[in-house]
This record gives sequence, structure tokens and C-alpha cells, in this order.
Amino acid sequence: MTSPAEPAQPRPAGDGPAGAVQPPTASYRLQLQPAFTLRDATAAVPYLAALGVSHLHLSPLLEATAGSTHGYDTVDHSRVSEQLGGEEALRELAAEARRHGLRLIADVVPNHMAVPVPEQLNQPLWHVLRDGPDSPYARWFDIDWAAQPGPVDAPERGRLLLPLLGGRLGSVLDELTVDGDVLRYHDHAFPLRPGTEGLALPELLERQWYRLAWWRLARTELNYRRFFTVNDLIAVRVEVPEVFEATHGTLLRLHAEGLLDGFRIDHPDGLADPRGYLRRLARATGGAYTVVEKILTGEEELPADWPCAGTTGYDALRRIDGVLTDHAGAGRLTTAYQRFLDGSDTPGAGAGQPCADPHPAAAAGRRGRAQLTAERGELAAEVDRLVRLAERICAAEPELADHAPWELREALHRILTAYPVYRPYVRPGEPAPEAAAEHLRTALAQRGDAPAGPAADTLELVGALTLGRLGSSSEKDEFCVRFAQTASAVAAKGVEDTAFYRFNALTALNEVGGEPARPGVAPADFHAWCEYVERHWPHTMTVLSTHDTKRSADARARLAVLAEQPQPWADEAAAWTTAAGPCPDRNTAWLLWQTLVAAWPISPERLVAALLKAAREAKLQTSWTAPDAAFEQAVTDYAHAVYGNPGLLPRIEGLVRALAPYARANTLGGALLHLTVPGVPDLYQGSEEPLYTLVDPDNRAPVDLGALAVRLTDSASGRLAEPPGPAGDLAREKLHLTTTALHLRRERPLGAYRPLGAHGPAAAHLLAFRRGADVITAVTRLPYGLERSGGWRDSTLDLPAGPGPWTDRLTGRAFEPGPVPLAALLEHYPTALLTRPQEHA
Repeated sequence: MTSPAEPAQPRPAGDGPAGAVQPPTASYRLQLQPAFTLRDATAAVPYLAALGVSHLHLSPLLEATAGSTHGYDTVDHSRVSEQLGGEEALRELAAEARRHGLRLIADVVPNHMAVPVPEQLNQPLWHVLRDGPDSPYARWFDIDWAAQPGPVDAPERGRLLLPLLGGRLGSVLDELTVDGDVLRYHDHAFPLRPGTEGLALPELLERQWYRLAWWRLARTELNYRRFFTVNDLIAVRVEVPEVFEATHGTLLRLHAEGLLDGFRIDHPDGLADPRGYLRRLARATGGAYTVVEKILTGEEELPADWPCAGTTGYDALRRIDGVLTDHAGAGRLTTAYQRFLDGSDTPGAGAGQPCADPHPAAAAGRRGRAQLTAERGELAAEVDRLVRLAERICAAEPELADHAPWELREALHRILTAYPVYRPYVRPGEPAPEAAAEHLRTALAQRGDAPAGPAADTLELVGALTLGRLGSSSEKDEFCVRFAQTASAVAAKGVEDTAFYRFNALTALNEVGGEPARPGVAPADFHAWCEYVERHWPHTMTVLSTHDTKRSADARARLAVLAEQPQPWADEAAAWTTAAGPCPDRNTAWLLWQTLVAAWPISPERLVAALLKAAREAKLQTSWTAPDAAFEQAVTDYAHAVYGNPGLLPRIEGLVRALAPYARANTLGGALLHLTVPGVPDLYQGSEEPLYTLVDPDNRAPVDLGALAVRLTDSASGRLAEPPGPAGDLAREKLHLTTTALHLRRERPLGAYRPLGAHGPAAAHLLAFRRGADVITAVTRLPYGLERSGGWRDSTLDLPAGPGPWTDRLTGRAFEPGPVPLAALLEHYPTALLTRPQEHA
């Protein structure tokens, strides 16, 4: 299942002699799709160069299913997507980028391919469907052939379950037709096993290497690994060298030819051997700049032996958002939310107390995991595959015998439910990392109803298998690897895509890698994290908005203000619910009000789409697989009625206006932190101005970069003057701040990170740090609380002595070294980016 154990290797360096890999100073993510192609990206290059980034970060480039708006559903690894303009358009983009001093980073999807419609669009899969385990492509896909009886003439060889029929097979037989050597079902097309073309339909079906089945059988009978719970994304065994070469050949050729300079690796936690994959990629590229979409939980650290520059940045998002969020207020908001849900939300009651311990968000995460891995849960088939492996392991060794399948399943269910991170990184043939052992201990300790006797023995056995501590065999090695892959799917679907849609106290916290049970980050912890990143992963990517964030950074910046005023918000939510009339579900109503605040102004269509997706992902009243039409219609009607309520809309608009000064401070403060903390900032398309988008597909729509280019040109001449426009012109302010900081990063390397402390009664409301001897970042935090306490008063920040005065790049104003009143420093902006002439040896 994995590549052979290898000695530790250094990860690619970002600094060094000529010819070494040079990391980006900043990147800009573009979502390529038929409505925004490679040629559209080429047209935007002059603007993006003027903005100040060094690299364009492109969504997946290879051929995907028709009309794909994201590119993660690859069908052909051999060519650049013709829907995006093909390789010719990519070459034109690369050439134009180089003329403007820019380079390209490409998103890579190593974990899976699409099961497209029609199926022949994926030729490797087509061959497997036709020829079964004898196909040269059979090794490509992660299929458990033994889990399904094979064709009637080869039952021992197995076959692939395809759960895509609209009903039970018998009810749709008349919808299946034979067309030469192809079997058709509506838009689906399947190859017929050679020699079976002339058989009667029932016998023909029995002799295929695949079994067509009702789509509802997927959760319990599926025998191929998939991307999370998405049946039409089949896992690829990229750990097999020939599969790596075939699926990466085009991208590696484009890198060797100088068209691509770096890579973003999608979902490394789905891979059998993430470290082995990254080593193979590093060898093939000579150590190209590479970041991985690894979601770190809590204080989890990226494995030090992974040869990459770091993560794609969700760990930075959590810290930046967190340091701008009121921890205590978020706790009181949770209490108010729970009172709202049970209908005990009398005005002024409850929000003055912190939420209960254990935190309900943590409990929601455990419930989401438990439901997914239950006997009929959405990931039951994945758990059952582990049970079958464990049964074979136990049957092969007398000392491991007599663990019943139900006991094995219960043990797996318990561990997967309580596992504290996405997955362990245990490689067969190597000692288990101490972090993996500690995570297992944590999982076992979290369950209060610890088993005794035989059940405890089974739990101990399964735990040892997850760590590879019972020796090596093909089945034991596979169990170790497959447990890790399954654990990552359970975490992603049980927490991010279930619990984070159920627990809505402060929805700004419910992001990828977020921890709503631990809201807020103390400034000291923020500084410690920045120093850790600078020491260990100085060129890791950092983000605030992505194609996967449920709410963009500026939407979250608004919501963060609610944590500073939990009781006023709770009173508003209760009043709005009363004004709107009977609601289909109080949790949905609370979510509706926060969504309106976050994304205002928002059309009814965007609002309803976000609410329905949240309801289906929550899987409480409705779901993707069991939709409740009546509930969904009630949600739709309730949301639309808001827009027709003459007393409600002005109140919503009024609250958004009242939040605006504090949200402005959060927006600009978050943006400046993102652009100046250690790491490589990755800007999401359109986020250089305020962006109030929701979960996909809302956040993946094309952006008018031409209009942004015009506005950048209009504001360029005022960069060193007073603030660009009135304080209410947040779009111009954010664009000005962004391009100013980006140009600074391009102009000079940012030096060592050193925290700076303010002095005075409002010192806790300033977050400041140095980058070397000549750059200082200062941002306002918790602005509503600052105002209520009387403002900055006589608080000061000591500007270090040195050559010449400090100049705020955002306003052009100069400040002498020494104590500077914060009221003067932050008179025009809630942030300051101070520089002085660089010292030269």
C-alpha cells in the first residue's frame, strides 16, 4: 500500500544560491472554469502584476467533466482542459505572466478522478469496467474486488459496484438498452465485456465486471474508495509508481518546460502515503515550491519530514480570525444561541454567562462523526472494509482469533468518533510517530463509557492495528493505511460538513480547520504561532478566503463583531424571528439572520441557496440523500418573506450599518495581518476589495478583474496621500492597503518576526509586531470594546530607534522613534504599516 521506507530528506529550501527554488512573495488564486478561461487569466496579468503579487495560483488545469466550475473532477490526465483553452492557452498565459515578472502555481488533484457521465470520458475507468481485474488500469483505482461477487462465470474474482440507478434494478430494467458493445442507461454508457454483446439482458448483466445498483446501496455496499462520500469521484492509487507517472506526466512536463513553477496538492490526507508522494514529487521537480491542503486541528503540527513548503493556509486563517475575535463574548453568544434554540430567549437573559463545558460545538462534532460511521451511516461501507480486513488479520493468527465482526466494528466506530485530528501518519515498516500514539490515547480517553472485558480487548487490538504495532503483513499494512484514509473522511464529513452546519452560534468560526469550541486566540498565542511558522515553515501559504471557505473573510469580519455584543445580537435575532412570523426551525432562523448580516446586500436566490445547502449538510431536517420537500419549501418561503416585510428589512440594514465601523477595523486588520505575518499570502480572486460571499458555488463565480484594474489605476496616484476617500469607502481602502503591502513584500524581504507591546489602558486592543528592523505592523483588535471603554486615550506604542523616522505606508505620515500616541497613529486607519529606510551592512 505504501512506497518503501526511505530515510528522512530535507524539504525544499526557499533561500540559497542561484538556481535554488525561490518561493513566491504572494500569490493570487484564480478559479478557472468555462466562464473564466486561461485566456481570461492572460488578459488579467497586467492588473495582477500591478497589484503586486509574484505568482498566479491556478485551480486544476487538467481535463475535467463538462462544465466543471472547479476542476477537481478530472477525467483525463494527459491534457490541459480544452474547456479552459487547452495547452496553447496555458502557454500564452505563462508567456504573458513571465513578461510581467509573474510565475504560475498549479493545483494538483492526486487523490481521485471523476466517474463521469457518460463513463467513457474516463478512459482508464472505462477499460476497468470492460476488462475487470485483468485490465492494465485495474491497479489505478482503489477497488475492493472481493467485496462483491464476480460475474456468474468468475464469482471469485469480484466486480465493481456502480450505485447510480434511480431505483432497484428490477424497477429500471426497461430503461437499460444494449447499443452494440455499449450498455446505456439514460445518459450513462458502460462498456460490455467482450463476448457478452448478444446475451439476453439478465444474463448480460450477470456477466459484467460491474454491478449496476440502486444509488441508495452506496453507503453500505460500495467497494471502491471515493472522495469523502461523493460516489462520482473514485480514488486513484497514486502510491503506485506507474499511476503517479501517468497521472502527473503532463504537469511534470509543463514544469520541466518552465510553464509551471509550483504546486498546490489537494487533499493529501486521502493518500496512502502522503510523505512518499511528496518525496516522489520533489524528486521529479527538483524541489519545486509545493504546499499541501493539510487541515491541522488544534495544536497539531505538519509532519516535519514532509518535503514541502507548508500548508495551503487554513491554520493561518484560524489564527488571524481568532486574534480578532472576542473569546469571552463568543462564549456568551453560545449561551444566548442555546437559549434561542429552546425558546427561552427573553430579552437580556442568558448572554451574560459563558457557555457550558464541555462545549456544545465539540459534542456536535462527535455526533457528526458517530452518525457517519454508524452501521447505516454515510461512511458505513468504508468502516465495513476495515472490518473485513481486521477479520482476515484475526483469522490468520490464532493469538488474534475470536474477535467478532460486530466487536471490531464497534471498536472502529468508537475510535473514529473520538479521533482528535484528521488522521495518523503511520507508515508500515516504521515505528508509529509519537503524535499518532498520543492521538489514539486521546481518542480512547474521550469516551466516558469505556468498555471492559472482551470489548476492551477488541478495542486494544484495533488501536494496535491502527499504529502498525502487531507486526507486518499485507493485510496489517493495508489496515494501517486504510484506517488513516478513512479517519480523514470521517473528520471532514463529520465535523466540517455536518457539525459545522448544525452548530451556528457564531458562524464565522465554522471554517475549514476552525474550532468553534475554542473561539478566539490570545495575542500571546498568536505571536507564538507566528514565531513557530517563521522558524519551521517560513514559506507556508496563508489564506483568509478560498474556494472552500463557507464565508469569505469580510463576511466573517462582520460576524466577529457580534461576539463583542452577544446580548444585543441575541435580542435582535429574537425580534427579527418574531417579526418574520412562524419559522420552520429556530436553528435555521438564527442561521438566516447571521447569513443576512454576513453577506448583506444579498439576493433572495443567493440566500436560499446557502440556507438549503446548510440544511442538507446538517442532515437534521433534510439531506442530499433524503430531501424533505416540505421543510425545504418552508425554508425557501421564510427567506423570501423577509424581503417582503417592510418592518424587517430596514432593521437588518440598520444593524449592518451600525456594525460597519467595527467590521471595517476587522476587515482591514485581518488583511494587513495576512499580508505581513510569516508565510506567503495567497489572495483569493476579488478579495483585494471587500468580498461577501458564501459557501460554494457562491464563492466560485467569476470576478470582474477588468473593473478591479480600473479602480486600481484610479487609486494608484493617491497611495502616499491621506486616506483614499472617506472612511466609508471600504473598497478603496482595502484595495489601497492590499497593493501597498504587496508592493512592500516585493520591494524587500520581511525580516525576523518580533512582537511589539503597546502601553496604556487600551493596550490590549492593539496587536503589533516588527518584521526585521524596518517594518512594523499595527492593527486594532476588538474595536467595539475599544470604543465602549473610551477609545485609545493615552495608550502608546514605542517605535524603535534607528535611522530616520518611521513612515506609515498607508497614509504617508511620518512618526519619530519613541512613544507614539495610538490615537494619532491610527487616526485615519485602524491599521498602520510602518517602514523606514533599510539598514545596510
